[in-house]
Amino acid sequence: MTLSYDMTFLALLLNALYEPEETSGQERCPVHPVKRHAYAVSPVMDYVADVNVMLAYYKCRDDWSDDRSVPAAAASGLLKSAFLRASAAHPDKACAITQWLDEIGRIEASGLEAVDPPANATGKMLGELFVYRPDDLWADALRGVGDGLGRFVYFMDAYDDLSADLRKKRYNPLKPLKANDDYEDLCSSALTMMAADATQSFEQLPIVLDADILRNVLYSGVWSRYARIQTKREARKEGAK
Repeated sequence: MTLSYDMTFLALLLNALYEPEETSGQERCPVHPVKRHAYAVSPVMDYVADVNVMLAYYKCRDDWSDDRSVPAAAASGLLKSAFLRASAAHPDKACAITQWLDEIGRIEASGLEAVDPPANATGKMLGELFVYRPDDLWADALRGVGDGLGRFVYFMDAYDDLSADLRKKRYNPLKPLKANDDYEDLCSSALTMMAADATQSFEQLPIVLDADILRNVLYSGVWSRYARIQTKREARKEGAK
């Protein structure tokens, strides 16, 4: 119910890199109580599930803090026990999430109209979460993948939300760039650079399993949201004629 695309990608990435022993089968779940669905369980999957719960909990708390969202408050209550268990199992990751979310919150609360500081903080956070084994040979490359994707996701969110944020007078670090004639080119170039950082680190990893799927996500899939934004804008332009 809380699964995100970046955590799904992380599960695939770590599973492909470490190829852990899996237990698989079919089972019902609260979301799909009637039909059985395939599942796979491994130490990697358990790790990513814990990280996902921690991020989802903080996201709900943030939504409550920002918008007094009652559904978010209720969801955080439901997630709290799982969050506490996951935090106890991975105190270093819980600390990293808290540290960098606090940093992002301070930057946004200050009203700083520069996209690099909050994007970099998001990259640092996701980079640490991508490292499954801190002393592992592949820790730096995994950190690089997470860092590039984290910055990309933050920038893409700001780019997608800018019109609504301007209308509702909410914080968005891209506001001062919007007036530039080359705003679209600047955004496209920045996103391309961040995606390139992630893919460059990915190519350092000796991945064979699901390599084509992972490359498709990095080289194409991450751009699907950008493509949808452009399609919507073109449709609005055509409708205004």
